[in-house]
Amino acid sequence: MDNTALQKILERIDSYKNETIEIQKGLTAIPALSPENGGTGEKEKSDYIKSLLEKLSFDSIEEIDAPDPRVPAGIRPNLIAVKKGKNSDRTIWIMSHMDVVPPGDREKWNTEPYEAVVDRDKIYGRGTEDDQQGFVSSYLAVKAFEEEGITPELNIGLVIVADEESGSKFGIQHVIKERKELFKSDDIIIIPDAGDPEGVTIEVAEKSILWIKCETQGKQTHGSTPEKGKNAHKAAAHFIVKMNELYKAYDKNDPLYDPPISTFEPTKKENNVDNINTIPGSDTVYFDCRILPDYSIEEIKGTVRKWAHEIENEFGVTINLTFPQSESAPPPTSVDAPAVGALKNAIKDLRNVDAKTIGIGGGTVAAYFRRANLPAVCWCTLEDTLHAPNEFCLIKNVLDDAKIFAHIGLQTL
Repeated sequence: MDNTALQKILERIDSYKNETIEIQKGLTAIPALSPENGGTGEKEKSDYIKSLLEKLSFDSIEEIDAPDPRVPAGIRPNLIAVKKGKNSDRTIWIMSHMDVVPPGDREKWNTEPYEAVVDRDKIYGRGTEDDQQGFVSSYLAVKAFEEEGITPELNIGLVIVADEESGSKFGIQHVIKERKELFKSDDIIIIPDAGDPEGVTIEVAEKSILWIKCETQGKQTHGSTPEKGKNAHKAAAHFIVKMNELYKAYDKNDPLYDPPISTFEPTKKENNVDNINTIPGSDTVYFDCRILPDYSIEEIKGTVRKWAHEIENEFGVTINLTFPQSESAPPPTSVDAPAVGALKNAIKDLRNVDAKTIGIGGGTVAAYFRRANLPAVCWCTLEDTLHAPNEFCLIKNVLDDAKIFAHIGLQTL
């Protein structure tokens, strides 16, 4: 690595505090909500981001729009910007997303959600950390290369997508479907949308996701005459207790993941009756299961159906099971993948710590790359205020992550 070039770029990035604030203010002022979240899509925000990209000398800027008649623009925009490197056969891809989640309860915010407010090193506002931080860091890394007149070793490509918060159908799924040839199996693919406050964890794997909706039908009656009814709530409660045995039936432990086990938790419960002295004739509960890839989702569904049948026989009720989400884990990214090695090198060199690879319970957009045999990783330095009231990013994190991306751009991979 050219250490002189690296030092110049690091010093240049250190000078970008004002740019960080300015860009975050511009992004935060444009709510980019999906139709599912009551919004009009990402077009206005995409136009602003494109105007930023056009200020730099990218070799190409491409729009890959996904048709969506539900939004005024009729499309959900996705942007691809590439700056060529000395070796233009491979690309360092950094993917961020434009859309945000709604603010939630406004009374829990100390500032206006769609106004970026600076308080020392913090920038408050909806989207500042999720995922504007990822875009700003990647953008400033490219800006530093350009302003220092330094060519990266490989291409640097920014992918800025729509619809990440609502399933990615109109975002990265659409991009990969329409332009998979953009990405190569030996490219470096980094998604700065999951991480930790120290920036030392590199996510390479995720668990399977199974959501279960359990609708129990019995017979409603007065609370004083339970023999005349069939208590759907009691049957559902017994089913919840029975489901806890999944922890024993599927008890493998994999230290790559945190937590290292499969989890099977009851979560949401719908209202059954409004008064205390009525035995409910219907009851609906939900489970969120995060399952190690060792286990088949279909096998677990079979076990759950068997137990539901046992509860039906015991209490004389009927149980209808449906699965709002059922998604098997994609193949993990190898811990020896180029993206992992590049990040570890940069983190060790710039932060003097050893990064570690992890698996997580939640689903990420990296799954769409992995299913396409493209080894992606998730990494950034994150305070974990995503989706919360008073979301914020640290300016330091923005700049330090930009330095990591720049370091990777100077590595001979």
